[in-house]
Amino acid sequence: MLLGFTGAQCTGKTTLLNMCKDSFNDYKFVNEVTRKVGRMGHVINEQGDDMTQLFILKEHLVNHVIQDDENWILDRCILDGYVYTRWLHEQGRVSSWVLSYAGNLLSTLGDRLDHILYTCPDNIPIEDDGGRSVDKQFRDDIIDIYDSLINNSAYLPGRDTWRNKVIKLSGTPEQRMYQIETLINE
Repeated sequence: MLLGFTGAQCTGKTTLLNMCKDSFNDYKFVNEVTRKVGRMGHVINEQGDDMTQLFILKEHLVNHVIQDDENWILDRCILDGYVYTRWLHEQGRVSSWVLSYAGNLLSTLGDRLDHILYTCPDNIPIEDDGGRSVDKQFRDDIIDIYDSLINNSAYLPGRDTWRNKVIKLSGTPEQRMYQIETLINE
């Protein structure tokens, strides 16, 4: 099984990933994508550019094809790669061809995921951890893009390969974890 978290920054993905590590011994985990690219010397978050997004998309490509006969949970999945690339394109920081490539990858790799675990914002405050953006407008813009894609108001070619796999996680971390446990135990 291949599961991937997705959602804006500060919506509980890492917290849930760590809870999953404690609960699911028969799963392997991919811990990060964006920060890994940042450590390679690329600017991340709202300062990203074509090179940043290409390296992030490459990481998603690798992560979505690692599945052997094992169970995997990804800290972020290709839907993140597309959403953030789209935002950067709307800001004029990413070229149209990179956005198109991200959309094609989402269409292709989204089909490989068994479930996409979307962490709803649920009024979770932005916390500065030294790596993530703390810009509220940036976060709100990212949430709006997710909402438009997940709630059927924005068309994207290939969306049918992944949209029905989205599970919206909401509530406290414990309530979200219960939703994940129920999903995995089905």
